[in-house]
This record gives sequence, C-alpha cells and structure tokens, in this order.
Amino acid sequence: MKRIAVVGGGWAGLAAAVRLAEAGRPVTLFEAARQLGGRARRVDWQGLAIDNGQHLMIGAYRETLALMRTLGTDSLLARRPLELSVPDFRLSLPQLPAPLNLIIGQLMAEGLSLKDKLAAAGFMQALKRNGFLLPADGPADELLARHRQPPELVAKLWEPICVAALNTPLRLASAQVFCNVLRDSLARSRADSDLLYQRAHLGRLVPEAARGWLEARGCRVRLSSRVGGIERIGKNYRMSFGEGGEEDFDAVVLAIHPVRLPDLLGQLPQLAAVREQVSAFGWQPILTSWMRFAAPLSFPLPMLGLAPGQGPWVFDRGDVAPGLAAVVISAEGPHLHRPPETLREEFLDLMGRALGPLPELQAWKTIVEKRATFACTPGLSRPGNRTPLPGLVLAGDYTGGDFPTEDYPATLEGAVRSGVKSARLLLESS
Repeated sequence: MKRIAVVGGGWAGLAAAVRLAEAGRPVTLFEAARQLGGRARRVDWQGLAIDNGQHLMIGAYRETLALMRTLGTDSLLARRPLELSVPDFRLSLPQLPAPLNLIIGQLMAEGLSLKDKLAAAGFMQALKRNGFLLPADGPADELLARHRQPPELVAKLWEPICVAALNTPLRLASAQVFCNVLRDSLARSRADSDLLYQRAHLGRLVPEAARGWLEARGCRVRLSSRVGGIERIGKNYRMSFGEGGEEDFDAVVLAIHPVRLPDLLGQLPQLAAVREQVSAFGWQPILTSWMRFAAPLSFPLPMLGLAPGQGPWVFDRGDVAPGLAAVVISAEGPHLHRPPETLREEFLDLMGRALGPLPELQAWKTIVEKRATFACTPGLSRPGNRTPLPGLVLAGDYTGGDFPTEDYPATLEGAVRSGVKSARLLLESS
C-alpha cells in the first residue's frame, strides 16, 4: 500500500490527510510549527485560547462541514439565517425557500432606497441569467459600475461582502471570483446563505480534532518538522526534514504556504511553471484586535459592521470568555499604518456607537497576519492540484479550479476543498 506524506498541517493538509486515512492509506503529516492549523490557528493569550483571526463560515461550505462531521466537531458551530448589519443598513433573509428568501430579504432591507433594492435584485438576476460566468475577468468595482449599482448600495452591501470573502479591496478584486461567491452564498439553497458562527477556538474545530482522529488510525503527525527538500528518487519522493532526517514516500501532498513552494521545489524542474506562478502572487493582510471587557457586551447580532465599505467588523466572542470581542479589518488600507493604540481608540468609539456605553477595557491585543491570503486579483494564474509529476499533488486555498466558475477565494472552504480534491486525485491514481 502506498505511503503518503502530507507536507503542511493547515486546513488543506489536514483535510487531505483525513480523507486519505479514511480510505485506508498510511499517512505521515509534517508540520513545521509546534501546532497544527496554519493560518487558521489557536493563539494563547492571558490564559485564553483565542484565534489568530476571525473566519466566518456559511452554509455553502459543504466540504468544511463534511470534514467537521467526520471529526465530530460540527456541533461547535451555531447556524443562523443571514443577517448583515452596518450603520444605517440591515439585511435579513427570511427562512423561506430560495429564491424567495433573497427577493423578500432585499425588498425588506433597511437603509436602502427602492432604487437601490431594485438595482441589487437586477444585478443578481443578470448574473444568474449568465450562469455567474463573465465573458472576461476584471476588477469587481468595474463589474458593479457596468451594472449601475448605486454607490450607497455598493458601500453598504457589495463592498463588505467582496472584501470579507476575497480579502482584497474592491478595486483590485477579481470580479469572477466575486461572482462565484455570490452564486454559492446567495443564489442557491436557502441553507447555503446561513451564517455559521464558531463557538470554540479554531484549534478545536479542526486542527486538534484532526490530530487525534489521525493518530487513532495509526497515522503519524510530526510537529516541529520542517521539510527542507524534496527529491525524486526513482518512483519515490525523498523528504528531508528536521536536522538530518530523511524518509521516502510513494506519494506527496504539498499543502504548505505558497511562499515556501519555490524553495521546496528547487530540485523538481518539472514544477518550474508552478514556481513561476506562485512567485508572482501578491498578498493581503488581516488585522484582528482582541478586546476583553470587565463585563459582557450586549450584541444584537453575533457580528456587526462598524462602518460601511471596507470598514471593521466586530464579533461577539463571549463563547471564549465573558466580555470578549474581536474587531477585524480585512485587506490592505491606511489602518495598517496607524499606531495600534490609535486603532484601539477608533474601534472603541465605533463599538460605543453600535453597542452603547462599554464596560471597562481590561486588556487588548492586536494580531496582524501580513500574508493572510493571496491577493485575489483579476485573471490570476493559479496552479491546479494536479502536477506533471505522478504521485505529487498540491493543496491549498491558492490553487485554482479547472474552470473560472470553480475558483474560490482564500477561505477555509477553499483550503478544505483543495485538500479533499488532492486526496481524491491520489486515490484515483493508485
């Protein structure tokens, strides 16, 4: 039976390892860090297990939900019908069959004129008529302009959705990938649009559960084991890891951050095209400010937009500790150049406007993931999961689909989908 190495213990690598082990394949997972999770992981702070960033999931995340059901952690998600709230705007989708839920939700939205509501409905209908496939990719803001979406509607609805999903400013974001997100979140079944709020830190949702699940089935999980090189030796792959460690495998899933790929693939000239593709990627950050207050906060919804456009969002994380909240700003912007203390005061002011008088702030911590996601720009050349080398596949949220309508942004679902697909490719070839 083929021995398989999975290099990288983020959500893509874990999804691949679980699906391979589920099929009875012996798997060894290598992770350079001391914990699993990659860019969606636990952080220890003042005796609390928090996350390095917020990752909102939706009902359309079928592969992520399937993985969590396998691991027995899907009960740690709270499902609610979609509700978006930013100052002077609120959209709530009723529990009606699609597309009635979207039609009625748009018509009943608060803070939009009738003209805005009709424009939003017309935009979605136009995309649906074309199967959400564009003749050519381009910036998302130009797509919205072509469909005559009013600035107020863009700032309150389309821009927040685009920035949250693609983690790329509207003027730089891929219109096609934006359409793919709108299709899956708003244009399919009613349940697909539901918001899934985590009720535990990210480590419990997948990484820690996956480690226990894998080890219980005889798989090896090597933490603090950075793979420094891969060679093709006959029909096998020789992995060099740690200080002088070497081991041969029949097949490999490369699920590391794409920044590391060019160096790791240096001894595999067949993958020169992949090295060129990922070397051309740009990157986008995510800033998260954790705040712990002396008393619980009164949130009308688990997540609130604090400003329109590319403004911050605040999440109620009372599930971790009473009075805990996380404020998130996605993508690049002037906020990255402000001192953390200045941002903290701005966030507190916005939270006060949304929630009323705040309890005493007892502690705070800002986390900036500088390379949180690839910049999801128009026409980006992304490698697929399959490579020219037999038995070697790629997994990660940066990989692309076989068709433009399959491309997903750098989300948890994108990572898990890629991991599952890479596992399926190896199973089909064995």
